Amino acid sequence: MDLRTVVVDDEQLAREELCFLLEQLDDLSVIGQAGDGPEALRIIGDLDPDVVFLDVQMPGLTGFQVARELLTEQARAQIVFVTAYDQHALEAFEVNAVDYLLKPVEASRLAQAVDRVRSRPQTPTPGLATEDLERLVDLVAQKQNRRDRVAVKVDDRFVLVKADDIIYVSLIDDAITIVTANLVGTSNHRTLDELQASLDPAIFWRVHRSHVVNINKVKEIVPWFSRNYILKMKDAKATEIPVSRAQTKRLRDYLSL
Repeated sequence: MDLRTVVVDDEQLAREELCFLLEQLDDLSVIGQAGDGPEALRIIGDLDPDVVFLDVQMPGLTGFQVARELLTEQARAQIVFVTAYDQHALEAFEVNAVDYLLKPVEASRLAQAVDRVRSRPQTPTPGLATEDLERLVDLVAQKQNRRDRVAVKVDDRFVLVKADDIIYVSLIDDAITIVTANLVGTSNHRTLDELQASLDPAIFWRVHRSHVVNINKVKEIVPWFSRNYILKMKDAKATEIPVSRAQTKRLRDYLSL
């Protein structure tokens, strides 16, 4: 029998592309589409599909919030999450979904996900515990509140840089200086705390009261006096950033120093 499928994504082009790829597979039919969470819940309730391909990040209700509602309603549809999160973020979720597809979706990877759906016994929802979904809802909310791009003032203009490209941020002479591999500028945020709140705390560490570093942009760790450390960063000057005593233990634990 055909797998009856619903596709949920707030981006129409992404939705149409996924539907096209699904329709190339044997014994599968796309019976409905939805562009947001509330519409998805209505369509899934009306059509009772076998599987839902569910975008994670959507306005209104996220994919995880939709999954939580389906769990409450004991819907039988299996769920494959579709997301732009990187693999490390997905591993952190540690939930028992049927599968995850990373955007842009590849045809071969989609076929593999469908095979997993076919081989899995039909059970209500994707085996997600309520507490897992609550945690996922919080994680997505935090992600949506963070900025993917940061405005950096260089001379008399503002340049938008990817947050992940920031090497470090320092408070220097009452100005918040932002350094990337290609530019040095300042931020219009009033405080370092304010800027840090818009960045991913798993990546950007406040290693000193005057410095926030991208932990992925550390080139070298140099032992310092009193068992503290200096971080040499990956900027052109190999800038040295001190690590406060309070942050030294976190650094040791994270890197097994």
